[in-house]
Amino acid sequence: MERSYISHFRPEVDNISGYTPGEQPREAGIIKLNTNENPYPPSPGVSKEMASFDAARLRLYPDPLATAVRAEIAAMTGFSIDSIIAGNGSDDLLTIATRCFTDAVRPMACFDPTYSLYPTLAALQGAKCIQIPLTDDFEVPDDVLKQTEEANLFIIARPNSPTGNLFHKPQIEKICAEFHGIVLIDEAYVDFSRDNCLDFVRTYPNVIVMRTFSKSRSLAGLRFGYAIAHPKIIEGMIKMKDSYNVPMLTQKLALASLWDKAYFDTCIAKVKTDREVLILGLKELNFKVLPSEANFVFAAPPKNAKNYFLDLKRRNILVRYFPTARTCSYVRISVGSIEEISVLLKTTKEILSETGSNNSVGSYVTTGIGRSSER
Repeated sequence: MERSYISHFRPEVDNISGYTPGEQPREAGIIKLNTNENPYPPSPGVSKEMASFDAARLRLYPDPLATAVRAEIAAMTGFSIDSIIAGNGSDDLLTIATRCFTDAVRPMACFDPTYSLYPTLAALQGAKCIQIPLTDDFEVPDDVLKQTEEANLFIIARPNSPTGNLFHKPQIEKICAEFHGIVLIDEAYVDFSRDNCLDFVRTYPNVIVMRTFSKSRSLAGLRFGYAIAHPKIIEGMIKMKDSYNVPMLTQKLALASLWDKAYFDTCIAKVKTDREVLILGLKELNFKVLPSEANFVFAAPPKNAKNYFLDLKRRNILVRYFPTARTCSYVRISVGSIEEISVLLKTTKEILSETGSNNSVGSYVTTGIGRSSER
């Protein structure tokens, strides 16, 4: 007789739906502007190091602490190597931090809207997640510290996702100074912004700043991230990580990326320039566009956002739509190549014309894009 299935998972696992990543299409010919990937390839030095890698070395375990990469990051940032932990992407480090600082009696706090993985990680630890609504213009509310009194870990994405805005630095410093637990500042998009919070680590021993190579260094497929904090925090986080959490090849290629600063600076400058092209183009099509300090924009189309998302998808252009009460009027659009942006804006103009939602289209789509393409 066949036995019926009985779950042996912890209730926390059974009771959550899990994080839903952006769609990853398998077919060719898709313009993919939904997961904030960099449109430019990694540093040529990465390709060179990959070609010279001796595959026979893969029989060995990698350095469990990624010492060489951490040493390079230490030299780049001015922090000691014992203030740095490496991870298999920043999501690995978020998981480690959640395991370290939350449980059934130690809640997490985060903003709403923000990166939707945060509440999922809290739930997996059996921890309450206090989600603090941002203001109507997606800024930090004045009573944020009162709302987070119970929490032991406060995760702040800056620039925030999916909104792309940069919370005012004095507000974040006040949180760091007065919050009684750990403040983790997730700077996944910081290389595209005008400032950062790394200096807070020197002043406040409860602050962790976390970064990733997925966005600005075009290495989303490689999975490498790092966090900087007081050495005692790093010491505790190392206890919680997997034994060999960063593969050997990942360490080698991450290091090669760090060595090519000129290429990195060039790509960042291109993304920032192209971001302005995208913002101006959308505004001329009557979109409401939030100020962005990331490699994406958060924009409300002049027609139904979900329908716009679906119309683009039918035309092989993927953007991200978040069907929550706070975000359902917007789509998040990654800054692609200038050619991809041109196609997006041209297609958007066609969609709006077909639905009668756009009666005044500026000349930027035809003239501005052409000028930018000459670079």
